Amino acid sequence: MHGTYTLRGAARNFIGGEWIAEAETMPAVNPATGETIGALPKSSRETAAKAVAAAKAAAPSWAATPVFKRAEMCVAIGAAIDAEREAIARLLSLEQGKILAEAMGEVGKAADGFRLAAELVKQMGGQTLPAEDPTKLVMTLRQPRGVYGVITPWNFPVNIPVEYLAPGIATGNAIVWVPAPSTSLVACALMEVIEKAGLPAGVVNLVIGEGATAGDAVVVHKDVAAIGFTGSAATGRRIAERGAGKPMLLELGGNGPVIVYEDADLDAAAAAAAGGAFFNAGQVCAATGRVLAHFSIVDDLCAKLTVHAQKHVLGDPFHQGTTMGPLNNAKVAAKVKEHVDDAVANGATVLAGGKPRPDLGGSLYFEPTIVRGVTREMKLNREETFGPVVPVIAFKDEAEALDLALDSDYGLSVGVFTRDVARGVEVAKAIPAGIVNINSGSTYWEIHLPFGGGSNTKSGIGRLGGMHTMEAMTELKMVTVTIDPKAAAR
Repeated sequence: MHGTYTLRGAARNFIGGEWIAEAETMPAVNPATGETIGALPKSSRETAAKAVAAAKAAAPSWAATPVFKRAEMCVAIGAAIDAEREAIARLLSLEQGKILAEAMGEVGKAADGFRLAAELVKQMGGQTLPAEDPTKLVMTLRQPRGVYGVITPWNFPVNIPVEYLAPGIATGNAIVWVPAPSTSLVACALMEVIEKAGLPAGVVNLVIGEGATAGDAVVVHKDVAAIGFTGSAATGRRIAERGAGKPMLLELGGNGPVIVYEDADLDAAAAAAAGGAFFNAGQVCAATGRVLAHFSIVDDLCAKLTVHAQKHVLGDPFHQGTTMGPLNNAKVAAKVKEHVDDAVANGATVLAGGKPRPDLGGSLYFEPTIVRGVTREMKLNREETFGPVVPVIAFKDEAEALDLALDSDYGLSVGVFTRDVARGVEVAKAIPAGIVNINSGSTYWEIHLPFGGGSNTKSGIGRLGGMHTMEAMTELKMVTVTIDPKAAAR
C-alpha cells in the first residue's frame, strides 16, 4: 500500500515556474476529523496579478508550440498522474472526505482527460467556406484565447480542474488556476505532477486563496481573456457580472429530478437514484436532487430506496468497508440539515437517516437519507441540497410530472425511467436541461460528452467535455485571401 502524496515543501503558489510562499496563510482541514493537516497560502490580489503576468509572458511561445508537441505534453502529464495515482488519491480522500475508491476513480479520470485532450487537439481544424466573391479564398482557424482564468470547486478537486487544464494546455492557452481553498493541498500535488512532466514555466500558474480575493482578481484582470468556472449558481452569477464581456464557460448547480413512471424498472430506478444521491456524499452538481414518482409505485420505490440507504456504511474514508465519507465543510453540512429539518417541520417523513453523526469522529458526517412526502414549496424541492438526501415527491399523471420537473430554476441533468421510450424522448425534448438520461440516473456522463446547463436556468453557460471544451477555449477566426487582386480591384 502506497502512502499519501507528500508535497516537496510547504503548500505554495506556483507562478512562472517557481514555487512561491505567501505571507498570510489559512489552514487545510481533514473533514473526517476536523484536524488541521497543513497550511495554505492566502493569496492577495497582487499575487494573482503576478500569476496573470506570468501567464501573459508564457502565452505567445506556448501558442506557437506545434500542436503535436502540445499533445505529447498532455500524454506525458497523463502518464505522470498515473504514476502517482494512489498517492494523490489518498491525499484527495484525506482533504476532501470521499472514500478512497471514489478518489482512485477520480484521479484515473484526470489522467484520461489529458490523454483525451491530446487526441482531440490533433483533430481540431477549421473550414474552407464558399464566398460570393470569386476572387476570395475564405477559411476559419482555431486559435488559443490567450490567458485563461480557471476557478474550480472542492467536490472533484482533481478531475474538474483537468476538465479545463487539459483542453487549455492542448489548445495553446496559458492558464491561471485558482482552486477551492478547502482542497488546495491536492491542487498543489497535481501542480507538482504537471511541473514534473515538463510543462514550460508560466503555462499553468497556481494561485491559492479565497475566491472573493484571488479568484475575483483573476476574473477582472484586463489581461485575462476568458474564464472557466465550476461551482455554485450564486458565485457563477457574480463571476459573470464581474467579468462581463469576456468569453465564459460556467458549469453551475443543479437540482435535477429523476422521474419514475408507473411502468419503470423500479430496481434500476432505485439503484440509480440512490447512487446519484450518495456517491461523493451527494456533493455532485448532477446529483439526484429530487425523485418524482408516480403515485401507483411510490410505496415500492420508497421501500427500495430505503434499503439502498440502509446498506451504506458511513464513516472514515480510509476504513475498509466504508461506502460514504463526511461532507466537505461546515457550510454544506449546515445546509443539508436545514433542508431536511425544513421538510420534516412541514410534514414530510424521514424513512432513513436524516441526521448528523458527530459520534463517528467529526461534525461533518450526515446519514444517507430518504425523505417521503416532499412538497413543491419545501427547500429540498426548490434548492440544491448538495448532500446525501433523496427527496421523494409523488405525482398523479404525466402532466403533473412534467409540471414539477419544469418548476425549477435549474436545468442541468435529469433522469427519466420508463419502458415507453417514445414517452422518454418526449420528456427529454420538453425539459430545458442540458442532459436528459432515459433509463439512467441524472449523474450519468463520460468525459468526452457535452455537460452543461440549459438556457435561461441557473445551471450555467456552455458545455464541458471533449471537443466541446476544446472549442470553447479557442477563438474562431475567419481569414480571407484575395487570390486575384487585379480582378478584385476591377
